[in-house]
Amino acid sequence: MPKQIAPYGSWRSPITARWIVADAVGLGTIALAGEELLWSESRPGEGGRTALVRRARDGAPHDVLPPPWSARSRVHEYGGGAFTAADEAVYFVDDREQRVVACALDGAAPRYLTPASARRHADLTLDARRGRLIAVCEDHTATPEPANFLVSIPLAGCAAGTTLVSGHDFYASPRLSPDGRTLAWLAWRHPSMPWDETELWVAKLDDQGLPRDARCIAGGGGESLFQPEWSPSGVLHVVSDRSGSWNLYRVCDADGAAPTLEALCPSEAEFGLPQWVFGMTTYGFASEHAIVCCYAERGTWRVARLDSRDGSLTPYDLPFIGVSGLVVRGPRAWFVGGSATAPPALVELDVASGAHHVVRRSASLDVDPGYVSAAQAIEFPTAGGRTAFAFYYPPANRDFAAPTGELPPLRVRSHGGPTAATDGVLKLPIQYWTSRGFAVLDVNYGGSTGYGRAYRERLKGAWGVVDVADCVAGARHLAERGLADPARLTISGGSAGGYTTLCALVFHDVFAAGASHYGIGDLAALAADTHKFESRYTDSLVAPWPAGKALYRERSPLQHADRLARPVIFFQGLDDKVVPPSQAEAMVAVLRAKKLPVAYVAFPGEQHGFRKADNIVRALEAELDFFGRILGFTPADPIEPVTIENFPPRQS
Repeated sequence: MPKQIAPYGSWRSPITARWIVADAVGLGTIALAGEELLWSESRPGEGGRTALVRRARDGAPHDVLPPPWSARSRVHEYGGGAFTAADEAVYFVDDREQRVVACALDGAAPRYLTPASARRHADLTLDARRGRLIAVCEDHTATPEPANFLVSIPLAGCAAGTTLVSGHDFYASPRLSPDGRTLAWLAWRHPSMPWDETELWVAKLDDQGLPRDARCIAGGGGESLFQPEWSPSGVLHVVSDRSGSWNLYRVCDADGAAPTLEALCPSEAEFGLPQWVFGMTTYGFASEHAIVCCYAERGTWRVARLDSRDGSLTPYDLPFIGVSGLVVRGPRAWFVGGSATAPPALVELDVASGAHHVVRRSASLDVDPGYVSAAQAIEFPTAGGRTAFAFYYPPANRDFAAPTGELPPLRVRSHGGPTAATDGVLKLPIQYWTSRGFAVLDVNYGGSTGYGRAYRERLKGAWGVVDVADCVAGARHLAERGLADPARLTISGGSAGGYTTLCALVFHDVFAAGASHYGIGDLAALAADTHKFESRYTDSLVAPWPAGKALYRERSPLQHADRLARPVIFFQGLDDKVVPPSQAEAMVAVLRAKKLPVAYVAFPGEQHGFRKADNIVRALEAELDFFGRILGFTPADPIEPVTIENFPPRQS
């Protein structure tokens, strides 16, 4: 059947915004309760509730928590590590009150382990021998900023718990040795972020379970450590970037000598991640010397078996290019994996044979390959004679083709963080655009993880410069090769990616329009009004505050809005504590005053990022409607028009 000829952007696609969220879940933390597999699911269709799910003996998934219970931590605002499991119970952080809750798997009603207070909890670790949990606690009664520490929470009764370790600004990853006698943890101080510099601490536990003679055994001095973990015999391991890449090390703690780190498999691959959330894992022990691990090379992830005796690394033959949440127990491992043609799924792996099967898909709907644009990893030249990386998606729709000679509009995506990364896993929101005739460029600009510490540190002191230059260079690279219409280049990003988007629109004239999702317009306002975890982040990304006030002004889109001459649409959660609504509203006011086309879509009840199905749908459709009206095409979808100020309405 011949394809219909229609302009790019106007193609009809079965990948609708409502279809994307209709049966989709976000797969999160994986845990084991005895032999039972459990995991968390973020469900847009249930108002963003995070459910805990168990695999029953019949293989079917069953909810552990009935609505409205939701397992979500808000420590550092981003949370993570919100539940752990034992033989007959799960322990989780209640999203509504941030109290720790016990829930027996026999169906008994959940019960609180901590009282109502201004405390938040994360990174729960079970100490079964002592009948307690060890967790990161964030106390919001402290001034001038919340206090973070490690706390012991008894499993019997309801109590605030006992402080175990304090004194640093931040803590993560409390991990007990197999014999229960030693506690390891990570700690760091302002102004470092955990991917800049952390310390690995250990302490013996006395008869009361209190740490004694705590000592720092690694880290500091610009070294980032990730995921301390004990082998079955009690040998501590950790991921470190001391070589320039996050590699896996064994802690050699000889009697009477200072501990040293021994690299198990020196490589330029990255075995670690930026700790934006708690509970992140990239390796685990199948036996004393058999380690199942995942690692990234140039933005692509693999799962492998590492023999710690000789350092041999044997990758499994798996289709997955994005991997997270790896958990290992004996002969089996579990992780969330996605490929270029399938969205993320919970996967079970046989460690010995490499055989795998899918336990739970994040979306049960099958995507017709005729509407799928597979990611193409590309490299392109950027400012300073350097190279940047991205994933390119050409338009793809089996039913449509564009008129001869027409080039597609381009949507450049700038990811958040900014110290995060994107990968080439099938993402239905990207396919929403490509199946309608857009090309998409998903950029891993300088500062992104997965390419080594040197690439990550390109952004030090250069946020708003390097990231923007890479997004601009990527768009030009595609336009010069005839893969995108140079007159219809757009850019979109969320959070830090929203800041990159606004900088690109203000300081460059490459893009025809942009979309800022809870993005930053004023760096000085961000430094003065954000949460503790990121309160000093801009010290390294821009300059120490307030000494670098002039540079903050120079890099702030709001302070140079007189240079902005492009239409912008803004999306904002009104309960956002990371990037407050005032940031978006100040930018909107400037565009209004300049009589530039501007749209503002605010979502009451949403925080940093959108979790509710209706709001996710509205954001996708409103951005498409906005770009369609600005770029001159009419979407095939029946979309509720977005209100664009200073711009004529679409003619019916």
